[in-house]
Amino acid sequence: MSCSPFDLRDYFLQELADPHERQQVEAHVKVCQQCREELERLQLTGAALFTLREEEIPQRIAFVSDKVFEPSPLQRWLAAFWGSAARLGFASAAMLSVALIVFATMRPAPAPAPGAGPSAAAIEQRVQAVADQAARAIEARYAQKTEQLVQAIQERDQKERRLMMASYEMQSDYQQNKIASLEMEKRTISNSAMLSKDGQ
Repeated sequence: MSCSPFDLRDYFLQELADPHERQQVEAHVKVCQQCREELERLQLTGAALFTLREEEIPQRIAFVSDKVFEPSPLQRWLAAFWGSAARLGFASAAMLSVALIVFATMRPAPAPAPGAGPSAAAIEQRVQAVADQAARAIEARYAQKTEQLVQAIQERDQKERRLMMASYEMQSDYQQNKIASLEMEKRTISNSAMLSKDGQ
């Protein structure tokens, strides 16, 4: 909240049309410490916002009545099929019949004779090889995820550094402008003092 006769946000956003009003605000900011600090905060906020990437505004918002939200013909047919108990019962009976026919025609292979299969040591070696391969795959995935996390942290770090540098540069420019204005006032005072001495 500023004590200026005009809103500092209007001054910062250059919405004061009258140059006389702008001069009044500038004169007030030079005198009032609180308004000067608020204007500096507005300038820092503006600088931080200008460093952010612009996002494209969506062209159109979809409505529920749009054609996009209508179900496809296949989805409508499936909904009608699952909604009918008679059709669902017929399909279940047909699938059960096909399963029985397939099972009746295809007999399971006879069990192997004992001792004909692979030995316990060979099976244990195969299991160990598969377990080692799965462990290597998991380690590779974790390494990849770790690398992605490190890269994301580095990118965030760089963005924060850029923001800090922009803020530092703004403060540095402000300080330099302040020093320059103080030096100019000092020269003006010394010139006026010299003129008054010469006048005497």
